Amino acid sequence: MGRARRIGASLGVAAITATASLFALDWADRNYPPPLEDAREISTEILDRDGQLLRAFATKEGLWRLATTVDDVDPSLLKMLVAYEDRRYESHSGVDLLALGRAAWQLAANGRIVSGASTLSMQVARLIEPRRERSLTAKLSQIARAIQLERRLSKTEILNLYLTHAPYGGNLEGVRAASLAWFGKEPKRLSTAEAALLVALPQLPEKRRPDRYRDNALEARKRVLERAREADVVDETEVELALNASLPTMRRQLPALAPHLAEAARRKAPAEQLHQTTILRPVQEKLEKAALEAGRKLDPKVSLALLMADATTGEIVAEVGAADYFDASRSGWIDMTRAQRSPGSALKPFIYGLAFEQGLVAQETIIEDRPADFFGYRPKNFDMQYQGDVSIRQALQLSLNVPAVRLLDAVGPSRLMVRLRRAGVKLKLPPNEAPGLAIALGGAGITLKDLVQLYAGLANRQQPVRLGDGIRDLAEQIDEEPLFEPSAAFTVADVLGDVLPPTGSPPAGIAYKTGTSYGYRDAWSVGYDGRYVLGVWIGRPDNAAVPGISGYQTAAPILFEAFAKSGLAGTPLPRAPTGANRMAASDLPQSLRRFSVNTNGLIAISARERPPQIVYPLEGSVLERGKGPDGEALPVVMKMQAGRAPFRWLVDGKPMRDSTRRRTGEWHPEGIGQSTLTVIDAEGRAASVNVFVRN
Repeated sequence: MGRARRIGASLGVAAITATASLFALDWADRNYPPPLEDAREISTEILDRDGQLLRAFATKEGLWRLATTVDDVDPSLLKMLVAYEDRRYESHSGVDLLALGRAAWQLAANGRIVSGASTLSMQVARLIEPRRERSLTAKLSQIARAIQLERRLSKTEILNLYLTHAPYGGNLEGVRAASLAWFGKEPKRLSTAEAALLVALPQLPEKRRPDRYRDNALEARKRVLERAREADVVDETEVELALNASLPTMRRQLPALAPHLAEAARRKAPAEQLHQTTILRPVQEKLEKAALEAGRKLDPKVSLALLMADATTGEIVAEVGAADYFDASRSGWIDMTRAQRSPGSALKPFIYGLAFEQGLVAQETIIEDRPADFFGYRPKNFDMQYQGDVSIRQALQLSLNVPAVRLLDAVGPSRLMVRLRRAGVKLKLPPNEAPGLAIALGGAGITLKDLVQLYAGLANRQQPVRLGDGIRDLAEQIDEEPLFEPSAAFTVADVLGDVLPPTGSPPAGIAYKTGTSYGYRDAWSVGYDGRYVLGVWIGRPDNAAVPGISGYQTAAPILFEAFAKSGLAGTPLPRAPTGANRMAASDLPQSLRRFSVNTNGLIAISARERPPQIVYPLEGSVLERGKGPDGEALPVVMKMQAGRAPFRWLVDGKPMRDSTRRRTGEWHPEGIGQSTLTVIDAEGRAASVNVFVRN
């Protein structure tokens, strides 16, 4: 009986001790949790539209530590990692007792450490709470932390921490940073040899670096492959191939694409770790390479900028703010896509677009290119020569200055400014100056981004868009009217699409315009196809003159080369909308055959003092009822010129809609047969044409 009592008392004491120990461990676990909330800083990442890495920023400690999950890594690497480091990972609770017992026995038998017993959970505990000393106390702390981690996290979450924090030599931490540095690619798809090397490096990251200690790296990779073969993770053939695979001989730079945009993204939201952009990485890479190659041919202090946007969505797909971001002689850190500079002749297409839309001119209208005086303003052509009588088409293609100023004088500088604001662009004028005729030749400031925005309005005739900032998808379709009516936008593209490419440049199927600012400070070229718009700027960031540069000779070749190298499939320019066919000079009405001006550069007879005249459709025209791509009936575009606004359109004597100040209108024929179209101006003056509609 006495013995039974002693055994009972002993068991009671043991139970109480065990219970107290459990409570003590639970109390310690709750009061001294692992430092998961104070996770070590992760590198900020800038991603392209598809989630590919454009650029990463080192942490404050100067480390490349990219967030990594098991989904980011090749499955073969995970299998090798577990086989090599912790084959009972899925079954233990943080501590592998079998491995711990084996390690203790070997230590006692040999007097030295023969094999380790650290589990992946224990290694993660060491990584998130690093200790310099290697002692029994430190090992016991790792064991306790590993048990805590297993209580709080899933096996996958613990693996994620390992994949993010494992050391790979120098300032590399984590599998993604290592894979990018050693192989130049994300670890999603790795060869067997690559996966084995990434498993081996964290054990002795400095002494196994393949660029410095090749033999050590080969031997370590071999041990991983042999362990993987024993665990049936890889077969014999794969192991033999991997053993003979070469090692990387140098560490690569991590991606540093779109540096200006990346810096802007981080400034905009400094607390965010991931920044999604609208950039397409393949296009960005190709345009940065094109800019770098082009920059080598320029003066060492001359930089350039490129910006490409999708005119259908408003997304910026590539942005290069300088020829070389790291080139101090070019002030490469300055983002020249956002710098205000003079556009030279790059705004001329918008003057012509207004003139086409208002029915003042047609492509074959004759206009004078002769010296003119506009109340003291005497524009001269770039080559100081004059062509005499030229067609509007020739005047725009040759970028003649005097005809552009004549047209701007007719449509009005203020009206041009209002129209550009419709596209979301406001020109920067000299202080205390009203819009003047000098705008036609670059007498205002604009950024490359805004210039691309304007040309996107020409490229997208149907639904206007606003370019986003490229950082977030802020591009948006808006409910306002397009920049120009479709027929006017088509006419501009039809003219610019036939401008010859620069010598040596292949045809690209684009409409484009160039510009050179006063004093040879800036050279521009902007082009577009049926979807994408690309703008090029060349000059010095300090705004000094660059003798000899010009839009056509300097910027346009880069435009064509960048379009060709972008990798984007060309999209043909849209076909002509109804009523926008090119008319021969002989078919033009008398009032459109010549743009008449007097010797002072003023319109001889003010357009509003002349009676209205319908310039399309012409008297006796036979019109077909066109259909759009979805089978919808397309309207007939009616154009008139002169007269005093507002105007009222009538069909067979019946008003079509309320009066309007626009000199164009749309008519949806209700049937086939003959109809009479009439326009009446504010003075009661009328013009009519008879047309025939057929299917």
